[in-house]
Amino acid sequence: MTYGCLLYNVQDGIATITLNRPEVFNAFNDEQSYELQDALKQVTRDEQVRVVILTGAGKAFCSGQDLKAAASADQRDLSESLEKRYNPIIKAMRHLPKPILCKLNGVAAGAGCSLALACDLIVASSAATLIEVFVNIGLVLDSGSSFFLPRLVGSLKAFELSTLGSKVTAAEALQLGMVNKVVEPAELDTAVAELAARYAAAPTKAIGLMKKMLNKSFNSSLEQMLEYEAYCQRIAGNSEDYQEGVAAFNEKRKPVFKGR
Repeated sequence: MTYGCLLYNVQDGIATITLNRPEVFNAFNDEQSYELQDALKQVTRDEQVRVVILTGAGKAFCSGQDLKAAASADQRDLSESLEKRYNPIIKAMRHLPKPILCKLNGVAAGAGCSLALACDLIVASSAATLIEVFVNIGLVLDSGSSFFLPRLVGSLKAFELSTLGSKVTAAEALQLGMVNKVVEPAELDTAVAELAARYAAAPTKAIGLMKKMLNKSFNSSLEQMLEYEAYCQRIAGNSEDYQEGVAAFNEKRKPVFKGR
């Protein structure tokens, strides 16, 4: 796929989506937001894709909304902008039945922070930072941050980070549970590539089902989750990967999963 504001590449079951507006730290304009929506549709449809890497070009991951572009555009209702541009991205990420790895190469601010937190797993450069910058321009959390942030760090810390607009270093983010792993900048590509390769060879259907289960658990009772586990296990138990996993175990070899 060829885009104006994204780089899109698929190789060995790994789709890499790179926000590509480095001159503005990959801030979102209309084009980039709609292109990311389309790219997420592509990885959903492409059966060859087993895992997605989301990252940014240059020094930043994503600095949020391009405020200069917004200032020069026609006056718009911000809720309409969210409903058309950002919310479909976050929904598509959470509904995608494949893992999304965030390669957090630099600053993630505002909607960019929300975008990172919506991923399934985050590997951060030690030079990366996260900041819920909305309060600094008189706005509130959006693009899912009000959902993800308190679930990751707790309500007290979430209030502090969102109302003070505090910058969180990669090391602090690891302590708070906002990222999974922190590596030196020179090691980031290798660390993410190794992790992506593991997921590309994993039982994708089972991982997609577990992603749905974990999403559902936020608003479900134990009884509901026990019932949903049984439902999902029935699906997983009928998969080709389950048959391969059992055969490999009995034959004392490494399984070769196909994601089906």
